[in-house]
Order: sequence, then C-alpha cells, then structure tokens
Amino acid sequence: MTIYDIAKEAGVAASTVSRVINNKPGIKAETRKKVQDLLKKYNYTPNVAARGLVTQSTKLVGILIVDIRVTHHINSAFLIEKELNARGYCCITMSTGPEDEQKARYIQILEQRRVEGVILMGSMFMTDKVKESIERHLSGVPVVMVNGYLDLPNVSGVIVDEDFGVERCVDLLFRKSKKKIAFVLDSVSPSNYKKREGYCAGMRKHDASEDQLWLYDLEESSVKGGYDVTVQIIKEHPDVEGIIYTIDLVAVGGVRAAYDLGYPVPERLGLVGVDNSIYGEICIPKLTTLDNRLEALSESAASILREGLEGKIQSKKMMLFSEVIEREST
Repeated sequence: MTIYDIAKEAGVAASTVSRVINNKPGIKAETRKKVQDLLKKYNYTPNVAARGLVTQSTKLVGILIVDIRVTHHINSAFLIEKELNARGYCCITMSTGPEDEQKARYIQILEQRRVEGVILMGSMFMTDKVKESIERHLSGVPVVMVNGYLDLPNVSGVIVDEDFGVERCVDLLFRKSKKKIAFVLDSVSPSNYKKREGYCAGMRKHDASEDQLWLYDLEESSVKGGYDVTVQIIKEHPDVEGIIYTIDLVAVGGVRAAYDLGYPVPERLGLVGVDNSIYGEICIPKLTTLDNRLEALSESAASILREGLEGKIQSKKMMLFSEVIEREST
C-alpha cells in the first residue's frame, strides 16, 4: 500500500495524504480524519529511505563500540540510543574490534551509510588512524566521543575525571590504614592509563617510593583474570593491604581470590573497582567502586550530538566529576 493508493481511495491528492502524515495544517477536519482512518486501516508506514532521497536526510546516527560485550559501554549506548530515538533518529550500533585499522574502516562504513551523526564509545578511539579517518570521511558530520576527545573541528568529547577519582580511592584506603596498595590495569586504553596515573599520584602524595608502586597488567579482562592477578599479587606481596582494579568485573574476581586465600575483606584486604556496575552490587562483600557517571555521561553525549544534528554550536569539551561509592569491601 503506497501513498498513491491511499490518496486514490480517499479521493484526494497524494500531497494531501503527505500533509496528513506529517501533521501539516490547512486540511479540513473531515478530510484529515478520512485519510487517517485509511492509514490506520492499511497499517501504512512511511518509507523512510524514500523520504530521505527527497529530503536528503537519513536520520541515521552511528554508534561505534570497540567490544559490544563490554557491559559499561553497551549500557551507555542504550541510553544514548533511547534519547536520540525520542528525537526521531535511528541508531546503528557496530562493534569495531580493538585494531586501529578496523576502527578506521568502520568510520568509512558510516560515511557509506550516510549517517548524520556519530558517537564513539570510549577512549580507545583516541588514535591517529581514527582521527585521520574522521578527517577523510566524516569531516562534515558531528561526532561525540564518550570519555575521550580528538582535536578536530567537528568532534566533541565528554570526559570523566577518573584520574582524580582513583587518587581519591587511594586516599580512602589510606584513611582505612591500608597503605600497601597494588593497582590492576585490565586493558590498554587512554582512560585506563589516566586511572593508573591517578593511582601513582595518590601513592606519591602519601610518600610512597617508586618501588612501592605495585602495578599489574591483565592478559584477560574477566572475572578469571581478576582472580588470577589477585593470587599473583598476594603471592608476590603477602603484606598487600589494598588493591584497586580499573573495572568492577575484574575486581569481583579479586574478591573471590581473597576469600579462597583466607584474606578477609575488608579486614585484611581492601578492594576497590571502577564503573559502579551491577557486578559490584551483587558480590559478597559489596564492592567499593568509583562511579564514573554512566548515566550523566550518556545524557551529555546525546545532548551534545543533538546540538550538532540541529545545526547549533556544539560544546567542545565537557568534564564530569566521578564519585567514590564506599561499600563493604573497604
């Protein structure tokens, strides 16, 4: 059933049906009702692709995520998509993988899809290849990076002060008389490096020497990875009093490892995660975590992109402030 079929049965011009569909004024109430009844009768749905050919508007927004399995990022994408859908935009979400060449290729794919805006989810898109690909393929499209930034005219960023937040986590452990603290980095990204910088700054503030900065990198960002690295830390530093992990999921593995090794949490060992995710709320004991403001981050990113989509001046950089959520593990 096309707009012309509806018009023929209603005895009106196709342009009249179009005006009814788009809720335009200047149509008699009787005619409007007649057309609306026919639209309802035949379950008529406008062809968005065809309309886009006429209006030169696709109403498409691309959301790129390095790994769609990362709960924190997909939850943020869900909130952004919900906000943009309410404004009439359709979002396509794609998982690029960690390789820079793949990230750059997906930027090109978004150009081919004629997206009108782009969300880049996470600081792992802060690379030269991504920057070059945006310049080449999406220079006229508003782009917003969640928890990151690229210095380009059409790119904006919403950033969380995770470095200072982790520094405050160190302060919390010291207030709990836990001064021998290790740090676990679960994956390589600018965001995680900032967390590590916050740990180092916090430890140095409390007069820790360089050999007292116990830094560990994970091979696997998972509960098992957190379990294994915690066992390693306790084996190499049996006097350890606190561990900060860059993500709650990994910290949950640490909680279990401490239990199995007979290190009571928090009496013997204070554990802290980052993300304020559901994992920290359901483990026993409940996990102290750094809340990096997922909901506010997502809402701000959607709002800034909406400014660009509506032709308004976009905010270039926005800083949000994290919050330490103290629970039972400290």
